Amino acid sequence: MENEQQPAPEVPKEKPQEEKSALVEKIQALGQTGVPDMGASNIHCMTVVGQIEGHMQLPPQNKTTKYEHMIPQLVAVEQNPKIEGLLIILNTVGGDVEAGLALSEMIASLSKPTVTLVLGGGHSIGVPIATAASYSFIAQTATMTIHPVRLTGLVIGVPQTFEYLDKMQDRVINFVTAHSGISEEKFKELMFSKGNLTRDIGTNVIGTDAVDYGLINEVGGIGQALKKLNELIDKNKPNEVVQ
Repeated sequence: MENEQQPAPEVPKEKPQEEKSALVEKIQALGQTGVPDMGASNIHCMTVVGQIEGHMQLPPQNKTTKYEHMIPQLVAVEQNPKIEGLLIILNTVGGDVEAGLALSEMIASLSKPTVTLVLGGGHSIGVPIATAASYSFIAQTATMTIHPVRLTGLVIGVPQTFEYLDKMQDRVINFVTAHSGISEEKFKELMFSKGNLTRDIGTNVIGTDAVDYGLINEVGGIGQALKKLNELIDKNKPNEVVQ
């Protein structure tokens, strides 16, 4: 009898090169192979982290949020019918005043529900951004530094310079008081308080204090923020007519 030929053992197929490189990129970037997928979510999440970069480019070692990257995203959120709500997470030291106010105005003028969550810090010009949303949260341990507006670089010591600073400061004060529950008198008191910050004037406001002052709506985390945003989305939907 002829010997029957044994089938050759199956050689495991190699993963395509593209799949391998994608896996390596995930490990290098995130330190893990699997990342939770949001799927077709109706909520868009934006982060404001590090220093808010405006008209001047910051050094490459600085962690920055570039406002020219944020504004097109906000326009897309407004235009995209699949996105029904916006969640903004802040952990910022502040930065360019005009860039921060531009982002704040964009967020405040969106027709869709918005929720902000301050994690870690929402300092300086991060305060107007945090108050710009439909509803705001702050983590129990997060802080917000309220202080007067400053200029960096060459400053011409003439009355017009200080008048310009004063007007810019008024823009910040007016925006925050219009979009939160804090009074102008209380906000100015916190802004110009002495002794709370080392070698500086202003106040460092912690989680529950920010709520007590009326600056932020509620103390909470990501779970509460998403729950509130979904509630606002449901309220924003037109009432269905049942025949």
